[in-house]
Amino acid sequence: MMRPIVALAQRELVRFFRQPHRVVGSLAQPLLFWLFLGSGFSASFRPPGLSGMSYLEYFYPGILLMLLLFSGIFSTITLIEDRNQGLLQGVLVAPVPRMAIVLGKVAGSMGVALLQVALLLLAIPWLGLQLGWSEAVLLLAGLLLATLGFTTLGFLIAWNLESTAGFHAIMSVFLMPLWLLSGALFPMDHTPNWLQLVMQINPVSHALRLIRLPFYQSSSTLLQLPEYQLALLVTLLWAAVCLAAALWQVRRMERGAPIIP
Repeated sequence: MMRPIVALAQRELVRFFRQPHRVVGSLAQPLLFWLFLGSGFSASFRPPGLSGMSYLEYFYPGILLMLLLFSGIFSTITLIEDRNQGLLQGVLVAPVPRMAIVLGKVAGSMGVALLQVALLLLAIPWLGLQLGWSEAVLLLAGLLLATLGFTTLGFLIAWNLESTAGFHAIMSVFLMPLWLLSGALFPMDHTPNWLQLVMQINPVSHALRLIRLPFYQSSSTLLQLPEYQLALLVTLLWAAVCLAAALWQVRRMERGAPIIP
């Protein structure tokens, strides 16, 4: 089972690095968002309870999440390209476990996303943030779970679409609002009640907490914090449900469900 997983994952990484414009574009867009919005809103960013924090610092975990979203989701667009080129049909008729197809594609997309996030993590000392080894482990766990949720969600969407144009449309009306309503741009504490409710049931909000909190709390405190425990549980469930649904989608092929031509 490992051979097809490694082969599919390696193919995603090779494809990514052979497209320099994609490398530059996927990194440049979140970076420009962070620098321009962070610099522009810093003078007027004075939320209660967050005194002394610049908007660049507040927005930083949200940009990490945005990079995971864009990179993880757009990496799964290659699933549509593989179908149109006939590669996906060849993989489906090969004698490999269906789980290997899902895990290989998801692992490759996760690798692409995490490699880009690793570059953005170099800004931590510049922001004056402190991160111990145990907190770094919790941050890495949060990044992995968030990436798994995004990539498997992207897999589910791309599997049922015929064109990349349809994928971009769903990205605009569904996936981007998930990020916008996660607390990445503004704190949810002082928003209207109905908006707070929407943000609380948004799984991306909980993934953002897993990324943000290790910068400001020790690992021992976090593991006992109900807010962190809830965020961990919700993000785990989100990733597990999306992964199970992706596997179910692929296994439907064996029961006669036709693949989109």
